[in-house]
Parts: sequence; structure tokens; C-alpha cells
Amino acid sequence: MGSIPFDLVLKGGRVIDPKNNLDQVADVGIRDGKIAEVKVFIDRDQASHVVDVAEFIVTPGLIDIHVHAYTGRLNDGPGLFVASLNADAHFLNSGVTTCVDTGTAGADEIAHFRESVIEKATTRILAYVNISKPGMGTPEQTINNFDVDAAGGSAKEHQDVVVGIKTAHYWTSKPFDDNHPPWESVEKAVEAGDVCGMPVMVDFWPRPPERSYPDLILKKLRPGDIHTHVFARQFPVIDEDGNVEPYMQEARDRGIWFDLGHGAASFWYRNGAQAIAQGFVPDSISTDLHMGNIRGPVISMLDTMSKCLGMGMPLDEVIYRSTVTPAQAIHRSELGSLAVGAEADVAVLEYKRGEYSFQDCGYTRLDVDGILDCVMTLRAGKIEYERDGLSVPPWEDAPESYWPVAESGDKIERYWRE
Repeated sequence: MGSIPFDLVLKGGRVIDPKNNLDQVADVGIRDGKIAEVKVFIDRDQASHVVDVAEFIVTPGLIDIHVHAYTGRLNDGPGLFVASLNADAHFLNSGVTTCVDTGTAGADEIAHFRESVIEKATTRILAYVNISKPGMGTPEQTINNFDVDAAGGSAKEHQDVVVGIKTAHYWTSKPFDDNHPPWESVEKAVEAGDVCGMPVMVDFWPRPPERSYPDLILKKLRPGDIHTHVFARQFPVIDEDGNVEPYMQEARDRGIWFDLGHGAASFWYRNGAQAIAQGFVPDSISTDLHMGNIRGPVISMLDTMSKCLGMGMPLDEVIYRSTVTPAQAIHRSELGSLAVGAEADVAVLEYKRGEYSFQDCGYTRLDVDGILDCVMTLRAGKIEYERDGLSVPPWEDAPESYWPVAESGDKIERYWRE
């Protein structure tokens, strides 16, 4: 590089970096895959390449802490949850640079998940370990499958990519019995969380009086543990008068984390819109994306964020709860920031004004006056998704190597990204 201090400068965008209390027009300089400088003006001569993003919003790479990305499972078979998606194919085009697989793999599969998917992906993939040792889609509420030592031990062994313990897919209607006691899954997950010193994420189905929602968030979970799908239809979040139940704030005050976790059936406006209007917003915005819901009603992280905008959350808060707070929830404070020295995970977004509509999981609609769309995604300083070709010249101004008729063995020069 010699005396040129930046590999790339994103120039003139509205930089929203909530962790660093930044919301202003600024330039972002990147060198060696890391954020090198964020300032009002960086001279173009100081960069090998400059991308003009003056019409757009520049944020830290988005973090989705509830997805399913373990493709090619070790124990694929009849009855197993096999709808995981390819992270690089479905997240980078929506500004997501970090995702967390929520318990698709149990202790039996986490090493294979790491070797076969996590370590090969461009997207940063982290994971929760399922308290059910065989993983998701097995009889997850059968007591014999719960293994505290295996879950906690495997989480510690792979702590550089594992962020917690997951329990899900509750015994929802059949009678409780010795093999399916009401609280065993939650209690064992919390024990495993104690073993590895990590939070627990809980996907829950209340069945009062034996297993009530207030008991989950006020008694069973620890501070820092996460209840996902908070606005699903089965949760008594809103009382008969349309007010947020007092125990929701009580649980938040004791440190319980409420994650949106949209999913195919777990986000309803009658809970979310009323709660947000009263100031009870999700601690983190996430999708629960898998192959069963990418065509709707979830579609993408940006669609979910746009729904939150439409329900009244300000733009800076939506960015905050898609970057800073997810990083906090998974104890990865180095993520979700454009601080100098941070890995250059960056989303360039467009706020498109107009008349749009979004569906929830109960087949109702929310009409909104604008949506977020992804223009460009950088992962560790490299452009991994680009909607408009902003980083390359007009074809008429292409370099000399562009013009000759190709011969066998010729390689395409991809401008600065190689």
C-alpha cells in the first residue's frame, strides 16, 4: 500500500453507529479488513478505492441472533429438523454479517456443524447448543435426551463459536408424564448454562397452571437469559385492556432478555404493535429464518426491521437493536460497531419511502410508508454483496483488461476486491 492509508473509503453516507453515539454524514476508511477511521472528510487520494454512498445509510453489519444455518446435518433423517438454509446465500444480501444458529445442533452434532458449515462460511456463524443431545427435530422434550454435562461441556469446548444453550419445541398439548415433565427442559438448559457460563435462549409454550409464562420469566430464567418469539400469539403480553402486562417490565428489570424471533408463526401485530406503542420494544430484533419461512412471512432481517419501523420504532433504535444489543446478548461486545480497529463488517442500506405492506404470522397486514433495503454488505472489509455496482466503473470507462476478446484461461479482473 505504501503511503496510501486506506484500501477503501465509503464516502458521504449517513453513518449510524449507535454503540459510538454517531449519527452524521461521514466517511468510513477501511484498511486490512478493519475499520481504520470514521471522520467527516477523508481525502480521496488517501484511498486505493472510493465508493460514493452519499444517498445511503452506513451501519455496522447487522446481527441476527435467531436463525437455522446447519445444512447437511450429521444425523439428517426422517423427522429431523432439516430446513436450515445457506447463510451466505440468504444473509449477506440483507446486510447481515453475523448470525447465530439457535440450537439446530446438540452436543452430538456441534463439532460437525463447526467443521462442515461454520468454518467454511463467509458469514460469521455462531451457535447455541441444544440441551437435547441429538439436536433439533429429535424428541426435544423427552427427558432421556437432556444432557447437562454434554451440552455445557461442548459449549465450553467450542466457546469461540458457541454463545449459549437452547431449549425449544415444547410438549404443547399431550399430558405431562414422567418422560415429559413441565419444566425439565428449561431447568436442564439453565443448568447447562451454569456449567458453561453462557446464557440460555428459550423457545417456550406456556401451559398454565403447571407451566406458566410469568413463572418462566420471573422464576426459571436467570438474568441475561433470552426469551425468543416474545410477540408470538401464545404469550399473554397484552392484557384485556390492551396494556402491557406488568410482569413483562418486572422480568426486564431483573435482566430477562426479550428477542423478537419472528419465525413462521411467532410474530403477531396484536402483541408487537401494542407493546411497542407503549414503549415495550424487543431487546433484539431477529428473524428465525429457515427454508420454511424465507418466502414469507419473514423473508429477511431487513423486512423484520422494516416492520419494527412501521410499528413506530425510530430508525436509530431499530439499528441499535439489530447491532449493539444482539452483540450484548451473545456476549460478543466487539461486534456491532464501527469503532476503529473493529473488523470491517458494514451494511450500506437505503431507506425507500413509499407505500408498502407487511404480513404477520396471523395473516394480518401492516401498512407502512418506507422500508429498508440493502445496497452493499462488507464482511471483514470485502464487498460480499452489491446491489448497484457502486464499486466498479461505468462500462465505458472500464480498464484496458476489460476490452479484449477472451482467450482460454483468461481471468476476470474483479477490480479491488480480490
